[in-house]
Amino acid sequence: MTLNDPRINYVLRQGDTPLILAQRLCAWCGHAPELEIDLALANIGLDLLGQARNFLGYAAELAGEEYSEDRFAFGRDERQFHNLLLAEQPNGGFNDTLVRQFLLDVYHVQLHQALSHSRDPQIAAIAAKSLKEADYHLRFSRGWMIRLGDGSALSHQKIQQALDNLWRFTAELFHADELELELAEQGIAADPRLLQAPWRAVVDDTLRLATLSLPEEQAFRRGGKQGRHSEHLGPLLAEMQFLQRAYPNSDW
Repeated sequence: MTLNDPRINYVLRQGDTPLILAQRLCAWCGHAPELEIDLALANIGLDLLGQARNFLGYAAELAGEEYSEDRFAFGRDERQFHNLLLAEQPNGGFNDTLVRQFLLDVYHVQLHQALSHSRDPQIAAIAAKSLKEADYHLRFSRGWMIRLGDGSALSHQKIQQALDNLWRFTAELFHADELELELAEQGIAADPRLLQAPWRAVVDDTLRLATLSLPEEQAFRRGGKQGRHSEHLGPLLAEMQFLQRAYPNSDW
């Protein structure tokens, strides 16, 4: 499956990150530390799945009749996915999931605010709808970051540890490649470099309230948007795509 059109590639990027993150969150169903969190993570996962469907559906519309949102979700191989590396990192403990979610929630609020002004009316409409959900997601994850960061010595230590471990994946959020710069110049895409300052302001304020320390700058990982992934995406896709791979073109 080769799709070289920049707009299709960009729309797939916007669909792949919430799709992979939704798969991660839904794995918590029945396993979260308390019922409220279990239901919240499942609902956030469903919101993200809806966002993914909207973007992948639009990509299919742009690509032509032979494509569909299902084909994009279940018919692509690992190197054909364009999600951010942070989204595919393992759930680990609730501390790891929470920090991953918080960092991406802040990013998604800034991203969808920018994309809601896109010159592509469909991208703008999807982003405007997604922004309402992203605001709720951020209220949830930010509240728990503050509660646990400024909680017991153990909860503080666990959140700080997860933050330190995941921080190296955040720089990719704001690394712009030629495709993004080209579409941003046309007013279609968001320039990720412009999202970093407002993202950092929210993160810094949250860490202050949570009595957490900003991790030291370190060598960062990138490449997810270009299809170069960590060792964690392959097993996730194997599980997510199993049914369609075993029974191609099946439907309910």
